[in-house]
Amino acid sequence: MRGFAALPEDYDPSKPYPTIVYFYEVQTFLKYRYNTPSPSRSIINPVYCTSNDYIVFIPDIKYRDGFPAKSCYDVVVSGTMALIDRGIADKNRIGLQGQSWGGYQTAHLVTQTDLYACSAPGAAVTNMISAYGGIRYESGFSRASQYETGQSRIGATPWQRRDLYIENSPVFFADRVKTPQLLRHDDNDGAVPWTQSIEYYIALRRLGKPVWLLNYNGEPHNLASRAASMDWDKRMYQFFDHYLKGAPMPRWMKEGISVTEKGIDQKYELVTE
Repeated sequence: MRGFAALPEDYDPSKPYPTIVYFYEVQTFLKYRYNTPSPSRSIINPVYCTSNDYIVFIPDIKYRDGFPAKSCYDVVVSGTMALIDRGIADKNRIGLQGQSWGGYQTAHLVTQTDLYACSAPGAAVTNMISAYGGIRYESGFSRASQYETGQSRIGATPWQRRDLYIENSPVFFADRVKTPQLLRHDDNDGAVPWTQSIEYYIALRRLGKPVWLLNYNGEPHNLASRAASMDWDKRMYQFFDHYLKGAPMPRWMKEGISVTEKGIDQKYELVTE
């Protein structure tokens, strides 16, 4: 396993820290890239996180065809355990965040382990069977090649290996989830239909699991407008601060925001009672 941990400037090796694990395929090249502390398009900003007393752990994933979910599990969980064993990460305060392919893996990981205190997957495929039968809206191309020969790495059709499509789809294991999740998927996503997150959200809600779904109207696969990016960052960090630092829950998590309230009452205030 290869990865790196970004530490706060005043890191104290005598105490464990709240930690956010972020991943997308191979990312260790980011170790020497400077991230401007500004609103992101969809993911955490390591500089912002370390400036706010978080550790950020970024592992590289090595995949086996047919088993993308298990490949992710083996690397991310073993890397997380290494941080815990070394006293770097607080075992009770570790969250997950990923976008697109990383969002899918984040959504699936919490169906297989209760190690993480919270998870925030963005633009995730959650049902490989229904996704296989769809198209990429921005191009009109069939999504089939994504699973047969592309990034999803199943290496077969659903009729050849139905078992692998189910095994690698988090929606079929939603009953196992105990981890609170903040889903984000935008209704102008041209790469992954946002109905994928709706499927997962409805399944989790039906099963009584703690889950929230954010949708930014008109936004693409990765957030494009600064307003949406700022709003997502604010809510995402409130979510992590609540579950990883014990901060009060914001009103939007406690009360929700209906479609008729969008842009009127965003409910950022924290619930203190």
